[in-house]
Amino acid sequence: MYIKQVIRNRENWGYYLLGVLVIIPIMWVIFQIPITIALAAAAFQDEELLAKMASGDVAEMMSILEPNLNLFLMLLVYVGILVGVFISTKLLHKNSIRELTTSRDKIDWSRFFFAFLIWGTFILFMQLSDILIFSPDDYVWNFKPIPFLILLVIALLILPLQTSAEEYFFRGYLMQGIGVITGNRWVPLFFTSIAFGLVHYANPEVDKLGYVIFAIYIGSSFVYGITTLMDEGMELSLGMHAANNVIIALLATADWTAIQTHSLYKNVAEPTIINFSEILPAFIFYFIILYIFSKKYGWSNWQGKLFGKI
Repeated sequence: MYIKQVIRNRENWGYYLLGVLVIIPIMWVIFQIPITIALAAAAFQDEELLAKMASGDVAEMMSILEPNLNLFLMLLVYVGILVGVFISTKLLHKNSIRELTTSRDKIDWSRFFFAFLIWGTFILFMQLSDILIFSPDDYVWNFKPIPFLILLVIALLILPLQTSAEEYFFRGYLMQGIGVITGNRWVPLFFTSIAFGLVHYANPEVDKLGYVIFAIYIGSSFVYGITTLMDEGMELSLGMHAANNVIIALLATADWTAIQTHSLYKNVAEPTIINFSEILPAFIFYFIILYIFSKKYGWSNWQGKLFGKI
């Protein structure tokens, strides 16, 4: 039902191309203007900062501005994507935001918060295990009261807009659009999951940790996509993705990551290439969380919902 409820858009499927190639990029560019101006203004006052900006290194560029200001301005860019998706949904396709979000009569926020709790607990457990047990020498206490409180406000009120922008674009707009055009479910599932991973190619984490990190990006994306199709709505994926980024932003940061914040801890170790065994716990968790959701929400007909026709 999640994709089928907008099957009427098949008659004007070209509007999806207009949304993806024109409206959403335009809003992305408009909302990118503030951070571009701020980076340029700061860089041109200092030759060292100018060199960072000219380097093209994402981590270097993200260190030019004060972390909280940088995070806020960077999140505005994603607000632009979200606005672009909503404009395309409402004006081009004449669909409601509810239809873009779920097949239920109204958005089920209890699903969002349940997914946030489950996914957030796992991320918190994994991060704290590394900080306190497995690699305590790699971290230093980084708590600064005022900057952290500002970060907390940004993380709780604005950061979910960034994760929602990615979810509404990939698991919402693209998932429904590709499903409407192809008439099946597996093509949008695979396309959006792989595309989500590939758009993170420029992240400095890929260079520092190796291409195995793509398994996490794509693996988590498949979980988000599977839950969207099986649960006939995005509420669970919205909650999981929000929890992932909020916990990471608040708990630990490093100078070589794409997002640098006034987090509680700072990783000061030199990053090394990781292997698959190090990310295996994440994949075990993926299966566990899908099992939990399937039992709680009574999922059935997996083959039909993931691989069947619309």
